[in-house]
Amino acid sequence: MAAFNGESAADDFLQRAYTRIRSSVTASTTDAAEPAVLPKPERLEAGRASLPQPDDVRYLSGRGDEATLDHLLNDIVPALNGQNLSGRYYGFVTGSTLPIAEVADNIVTAYDQNVQVHLPTQTIATEVEDAALRMLVALLDLGDAADWEGRTLTTGATASNTLGLGCGREAVVQAKLRPQGTVDGVGELGLLAACAQAGIRHVQVLTSMGHSSLYKAASIVGLGRFSVKELPHSEDEPWRLDLHAVERELRREGIASIIALSAGEVNTGRFATTGLEDMRRLRELADRHGSWIHVDGAFGIFARCLPATPEFARLRAYAAGIELADSITVDGHKLLNVPYDCGMFLTRKASVLTSVCKNPNAAYLSSAPGATIESPLNVDLQNSRRFRALPVYAVLLSEGREGLAAILARMVRLARGVAEAINASSDYVLLPHGNCAIEDTHIVVLFRAKDEALNEKLVGSIHKRGEWYVSGTKWKGATAVRVAVSSWRVRVDEDLEAIKGFLARLADEHKST
Repeated sequence: MAAFNGESAADDFLQRAYTRIRSSVTASTTDAAEPAVLPKPERLEAGRASLPQPDDVRYLSGRGDEATLDHLLNDIVPALNGQNLSGRYYGFVTGSTLPIAEVADNIVTAYDQNVQVHLPTQTIATEVEDAALRMLVALLDLGDAADWEGRTLTTGATASNTLGLGCGREAVVQAKLRPQGTVDGVGELGLLAACAQAGIRHVQVLTSMGHSSLYKAASIVGLGRFSVKELPHSEDEPWRLDLHAVERELRREGIASIIALSAGEVNTGRFATTGLEDMRRLRELADRHGSWIHVDGAFGIFARCLPATPEFARLRAYAAGIELADSITVDGHKLLNVPYDCGMFLTRKASVLTSVCKNPNAAYLSSAPGATIESPLNVDLQNSRRFRALPVYAVLLSEGREGLAAILARMVRLARGVAEAINASSDYVLLPHGNCAIEDTHIVVLFRAKDEALNEKLVGSIHKRGEWYVSGTKWKGATAVRVAVSSWRVRVDEDLEAIKGFLARLADEHKST
C-alpha cells in the first residue's frame, strides 16, 4: 500500500501507472473496429460484477496499489462510456478534453493545489486563476475585465446559475432597501426579513425555456422553483423571450424580478434574444425597474468566439449584447474542452457576489493586507476547491483566440452538415420545425424520424450500434433526438458521412422489416 512504500516507490508506481493509463486511452482512440463511444453490454456486466461486495470476506481488506490499478484498467475503464475518447460522442453538450488541458489537470492532481485564500507570498495559484478569467473575458469579447469585478471558477453551469440567481436576489432586494437607508441585504438579514422590510411580496425569475438548473438554482437560493415564470415569445419560438411580457411583469407592484436568458436553449441551441437591440431594450427595462439580468451562456456564449466571417455572422449577431448583462454563466467543460468539472461565473458587481458568498468571522481565511485579488472563497459557493483554473489557463494560452475559433468553427460546420442532411432527407424531419434556417444552427441539431415506429426506437438503435452517441429528448411532447457537437476531435467530412450513412441504412432497414 502506498502509505508504506516510501516516496521513491510511490514515484515509480506513478510513472508506470501514467504510462499504462495513456496506453489504454491510446488503444481506445486508435482501434477503428472498436468505437469508444459506448461500452459493450458484456463489459458493463463484467465491471459491475467486479465491484466489491459487503458479504465478501476480502471486503475492505486492502489489495495494494498494483492490484487496484489492474482492477481499474481491466474492469472499470472498459465499462465507462468514453465520452472523451471519441469525436462522435454528441450527448449532453459534453466536450472532450484537449491534450494540454489533460496535462494541466494532471499537474493539479499531482500537486494537489487548492485555491481558497489569496496568499501571494506563498503561491501564485490565485493569480493564475485571475489571469485565466481575464483571458476568458477577452476571448468572449465582453469588454474590459475590470468591468467584471466578480469573477470565479465553479463546478459548472448549475453552480454558476446558483450564483447568478443569488446575486440577482441580493441586488433586486437591495434596490428596494436602499431608499430606506438599509445597508444590509439578503445575505445578512435573510430572504424573509429582507423582503418584509423592502415591501416585496415575491421575487420572480423571468425566462423562456430556462435550463433545468435554473429551477434548481431558484430552489437553492430560497426563491423556489415556482418563482421561475416562462414567457415564451410564441408557440413556434418558445425559446425566445417575450419582451412585452417582461415589461408587464416588471411593472407589478411588490414584485422584484430577475431576468434569466438562455444562450442557448438546451434542446435547440437557440437564443432567448435576437441580438443587440433586444439586449439594449432589456437593459433599459432592468435599469428602470431595479431588475437583474442573468445570462446562462453555458455553451451558446462561445458563438461570440467564432470567426468574424459571413459564414458565422448570424450566430455572432444572436450572441451580441450579452456583454450588457449583470451576470453570466459559462461552462468550460463544454466547448472550451477542459476536464469535468469546470464552469465560470462573471458579474459586474463584486460587492454583490461577496455579499452572497463571504465568510465572516474567519480571520485565518483573510487575504494578505493590500491584496488586489479577492480570496476565491469569498466569491464562490465553495471554500475549498480544486485548482480548475489551470486547465483553463493552459487551453487559452496554448490555443489562443485563433486556435479556439478554428475548433469552434469545425463544431458548427459538422452540426450544420447534419442539419442540412436531415432537411434533405425523406425519412427524417429537422426540428423545432421543418425547413429551419441552417444559418441558425450552432452546435445542436434536433430531429426525429417521420415514421413514428422508427422514431420511437431511433435513439436506442443509435446507441446499440455504438458508432456514435446522441441524447434522447422530447420536443412538444414527442420523442426526438438531439445531436450536440462539442468535441475538439471533430472531423467534419468523415463524421458527417458516417452519420448520413448510418441514418440512411437505419431507415432502409426499418422499411424492409
